[in-house]
Parts: sequence; structure tokens; C-alpha cells
Amino acid sequence: MALQHEAITPHRSVQSALRVLETVARHSSGVTAARIARDTGLPVDRLTPLLRMLCSEGYVEQLTDDATGAYVAGETLDRLGSTEDRAEALREKLRRTLDGLRDSIGAAVYISRYVDGEIRVTDCAAGPRTPAVNEWVDFRSSAHASAIGKSLLTQLDVDGRRDHLSRHKMARLTSRTITNERVLLNRLATQPATVPVLDLQEYAVGTVCAAVPITAGASVGCLALSLPVEHAHRLREAADTLNRRAAPVLLSLAI
Repeated sequence: MALQHEAITPHRSVQSALRVLETVARHSSGVTAARIARDTGLPVDRLTPLLRMLCSEGYVEQLTDDATGAYVAGETLDRLGSTEDRAEALREKLRRTLDGLRDSIGAAVYISRYVDGEIRVTDCAAGPRTPAVNEWVDFRSSAHASAIGKSLLTQLDVDGRRDHLSRHKMARLTSRTITNERVLLNRLATQPATVPVLDLQEYAVGTVCAAVPITAGASVGCLALSLPVEHAHRLREAADTLNRRAAPVLLSLAI
């Protein structure tokens, strides 16, 4: 089952969004879209959807009673920029974002990170119609088979990948599981950074998954989704949507 994906990266959007937020933050009384465009060098066709996304996510607000329609920092930006309640604000923001992704994509959605040499699923948004994958084998020992694991491993260097695999045996979980280390390392080395990593019943029979990187600074992470195999025909579209909408999650982690 070969799938092709549109090459989209959330990192480019986040870098542009951070430039916009820096400009807005410098103008506490408000700044127009025209001034933002001049200061950031972003063309209107890129700036307009960015401002729309930043407004919908609460990072900026538009002063509707201002004839110029100037933009100011929003509540989300203020809270995430605060040293006092940033942790709680980040948890709330990520939870709302994951819930929104779950409902719009129609799939269980996960955030995972690679911490101290191990895989950790730090949050999951699932529901009765979007069930989470049954973790029948600990995700920490199944990186070779899961979309989450493979996405995290692609973000490590070769030595990091070999180190992880030396500590976790590549067990055969289904008939589709890759158990040859050389084959897996070659797959990881050729995985395009802009294309979602897929798990087509490699971790569990009856489930397909996709994951995209959300690396912020030195932190290695990914955003993933899972679908029952009877919805495998939706995986391509769902994975591309997840990739396009990863920017708000990455932005929250980057601020």
C-alpha cells in the first residue's frame, strides 16, 4: 500500500509566525497588517493566512474598533510568554488544539517526545468515535514498528538511532513489521522530513497511523494520529491535514 504525500512543513509556517509575533509584541498599542508585512518581509498571500491562524489560536487579536484593523498580542501569547503560569497555559493550549484536531480529522491524535533515550506519549485526544490505538506492546520498545517511533527516530542522528535499537529488540509484532535493522535504518535515512511517517498495520493488526515531526529547539517530538484499518482510505488525507495543522502545536512549544 504505497501512499504519496504533499510536501508541506509546519516549520516554515512557524518561523514566519514567530516573526509576525515579534513584530506585534514590539507594538503594544497595535500594528497594521501593512506594517507587519514591511517589517517581516512576508508577502500578503502568506501573511493573510498566518494572521488568520494566529487570531483563531488566540496569539493575536485584531482591534475591530480601530479603523486600521491593527493587531495586538492575544491572551494565548500573553499566557505562554509568562514565566508564572506558562506550564499550565501550555497544557491547556495543547489540550484544546489536540481536541480540535481529533474532531476535525476524525482520528485519535497524540503528542509524543523522545526524552532521555526513550519514547513518551505525553498527551492523547481520543473519543468513542475516534478510539486510541490499543497499546498492546509498550511504545517505548516498539519504535521500529510505530509511526510515532519511526518519526522520532528519523529526528535522531545515525548513532542515536543505532543506540536506541541496541536497547530495544526489533520484535515482529505483525506480518508487516520490519525486523531487519539495516532495512529500517535505510528507510529512516531516506524518509523526507516534510512527508508523514506511516504505520500500515506494522504495530497492530487493525490499525493504521501517521506521524509528523514537531521538533522545537533541541526537543525531539512528533504529532501523530491513528485510524481503524477500515478507515485506511482516509489515511492520506488525514495525514496531510495533520501535517498542515501541526504549526499551532509547534508554535506553542516554540514560544
